[in-house]
Amino acid sequence: MDKISVALPKGRLAEETVELFVKKGICRAGVVDFSSRKLVFEDDENGVSFLLIRNMDIPTYVEHGAADLGVVGKDILAETRAAVYEFMDLGFGYCRLASAGIKGAENSYRQDMKIATKYPYLTKDFFAKRGYVVEVIKLYGSIEIAPVVGLSDFIVDLVSTGETMRKNGLAEVETIMESTARLIANKSSSRAKHGRVKEILGSLGLS
Repeated sequence: MDKISVALPKGRLAEETVELFVKKGICRAGVVDFSSRKLVFEDDENGVSFLLIRNMDIPTYVEHGAADLGVVGKDILAETRAAVYEFMDLGFGYCRLASAGIKGAENSYRQDMKIATKYPYLTKDFFAKRGYVVEVIKLYGSIEIAPVVGLSDFIVDLVSTGETMRKNGLAEVETIMESTARLIANKSSSRAKHGRVKEILGSLGLS
């Protein structure tokens, strides 16, 4: 039996994925200890290993063959444009990528805006299709304070409930895309381990 490695993003998506895999008989319960500092977990009985990785790095690990499969949000898959197979929508991890500005401001788009975001490619592409040339400022965290302190005119960031934005004095302007968790695969592994990959996809309901 071919061993399959699965890259998971640290946090809720990883927990939900493992729950799903246990339910479908792909791995045993308790194989991943989310309270530990370990990053690699082995289920030798079922021939599956799990790697806990920063979410933005999942497509890179899968594209370069460090993991056979991966679970990642559609937003990150679209941003990284990794050369991987996207096999299925897992149906959980819903969120939205949205633009936002200071609450109570006019918040109308204009040329030469400054946009703070973790998603430079999607941001530039979105505004370019609207006919706007923008300056993208890439940040890795605390995106919400960028307009408040004058670093940017708007932000583009993930929204779940919108509570964080509201607490920081921001208001959503527009949804750019919706995102859910996707199962992706390395192209070479999908051929070399075709039978095993097909077995897992079948267990998940994709024949």
